[in-house]
Amino acid sequence: MSIMNIIRPEIRAMRPYHAAEQVNDTIRLNANESPWTAADDNFRRPLNRYPEVRPSILRSLLAERYGCDAHNLIVTRGSSEGIDLLTRVFCRAEHDSVLTHTPTFSMYRHYAQLQSAHVIECPTSADNDFAIDVDALLAACTDTTRLIYICSPNNPTGNSLSKRDLVRILEARADKSAVIVDEAYIEYSEHSSAIELMPQYENLIVLRTLSKALACAGARCGSVLAAADIIDVLEAVHAPYALATPVVESVENALQSGSLATADRLAQEISIARAALMSTIEQFSFVTRVWPSDANFFLIQVAAADELLAHCLRHGILLRDFGGDLPNCIRITVGSNAENDRLLLACQDFQEPTL
Repeated sequence: MSIMNIIRPEIRAMRPYHAAEQVNDTIRLNANESPWTAADDNFRRPLNRYPEVRPSILRSLLAERYGCDAHNLIVTRGSSEGIDLLTRVFCRAEHDSVLTHTPTFSMYRHYAQLQSAHVIECPTSADNDFAIDVDALLAACTDTTRLIYICSPNNPTGNSLSKRDLVRILEARADKSAVIVDEAYIEYSEHSSAIELMPQYENLIVLRTLSKALACAGARCGSVLAAADIIDVLEAVHAPYALATPVVESVENALQSGSLATADRLAQEISIARAALMSTIEQFSFVTRVWPSDANFFLIQVAAADELLAHCLRHGILLRDFGGDLPNCIRITVGSNAENDRLLLACQDFQEPTL
């Protein structure tokens, strides 16, 4: 049995939207476009024309970056849109379920709820550095669990799932669930990408984004990598002309070899700065714990989170609080050297409230 059989049958039967034909060096009177370009239009592709339904050059550049075939990749508006597409494609409302480990990226739950899919959450323990208990995760699956989301490195805890544990999940759920590995922060990790397992496991889907290590958060560009048959179904559901011409061209620039070399070097510098910042942060008396991290952030536990957040805000610094999910825990993103120094200065001035 193929993983394709758990896709919603009405979605599986859909066909892509057929847009007006685009042929270079022709007079385009077939797409109801304006013949005039704006005075400040300086893009390689004029803005009076629709972009490609699917950006072929960008797709090829991303496939080269990730080491896969272009037919195994669809370009999305950030990896969040990939989560939305996958949830709609695989999950029948009020019937199928999505499983996640917790704490993790809240958008897996968000898009499941939008689709009226059931959400199963498999807790992880702070005492065990938030490691996923594979036996517990597999036991939590039901006959209607269509998607398993694994964020690795995980947001907000920074830990990664080993390849051995991932393979266990893939094999146990072979034709029952698609296993989606969200690798938004993989460039900051010493672990290799799960993409290398895709030829062996049809039920493996990988999410990637350019928002983090490639510094393109404002462009909103991500990718879903999967078996070609799954990509074909996602193509049928995905909105035509989803990526605007300015986005496509700016990301194409970011994917040139010189820009990629710079991005990879800076990602390594962030990883080095992360280790130094964590080492210093854990020396403050108000910090009760610092968890290991493979990402461009790390999670700390403090004696008085609200007071520390307010103190840093008065110093012009925003940190991330997770409230009831992780009491007294704060996520700190690694910034530039100057930004990290300002954070440390603010921490030096912080006075714990007296009881």
